[in-house]
Amino acid sequence: MAWVDQESPVTLVKKEVLSLQKGDLIWLLALILVVLLLVLPTTHGLFLSMTQHHPYLTGFLKFALLATMGELLGIRIVGNTWRKPAGLWARMAVWGFIGMLITMMFEVFAGGVTHLLVKGLLPGRDSKLAFAFLTSAIMNLTFAPTFMGFHRLTDTYLDLVFGEGLLKPHLREMINRVDWGDHLSFVVLKTIPMFWIPAHTFTFLLPPEYRVLTASFLSIALGAILAMAKRRSTAASLKADR
Repeated sequence: MAWVDQESPVTLVKKEVLSLQKGDLIWLLALILVVLLLVLPTTHGLFLSMTQHHPYLTGFLKFALLATMGELLGIRIVGNTWRKPAGLWARMAVWGFIGMLITMMFEVFAGGVTHLLVKGLLPGRDSKLAFAFLTSAIMNLTFAPTFMGFHRLTDTYLDLVFGEGLLKPHLREMINRVDWGDHLSFVVLKTIPMFWIPAHTFTFLLPPEYRVLTASFLSIALGAILAMAKRRSTAASLKADR
């Protein structure tokens, strides 16, 4: 009779803790590397030059990398484990596309608010704080809910295709899979007024060349918040089904 060696629960817990610590270290080192690339004089100058001459390409790359890092962090926080989501490269491409949209919208809303202030259609014409707050508030109250909902749908689509093997998920099925109540109550009604409007107010107080740099780091928070919101609603749905 063959004996099968079984690891004790303590050993398994130790291995899990070591795995988590290793993942934490890798993620932290990746973040440090990104920070160094963005702040060191040589690479910082290259980043600003790329942002100026190739804004959409830069927006795509920074969100594909940093928002994905944020999404992985959100999964780690909620699930207490490092896990690669199904269809990672496709998710990075979606984040990159969103990065291009946000690059455009930063200019659209900053230019639009500036024009409205000059014409006296908004209060605070000579106030930098008024410009920053109004730009942040209008952008986050109009554009942000739209692209956050878009991301939630694309995320659900990728879950169905890569996670469950459905080749052509129907739009109705994707819509029904999303807990829109939780999405609205947490992502829209809490994170937008409590985090995104203040964060982008600070961003628009900075000179234009540094707004892009700040937005790069905020994309990590964006990926983490949306991932945490998704996992939170998934956990709530599973609990309700029991």
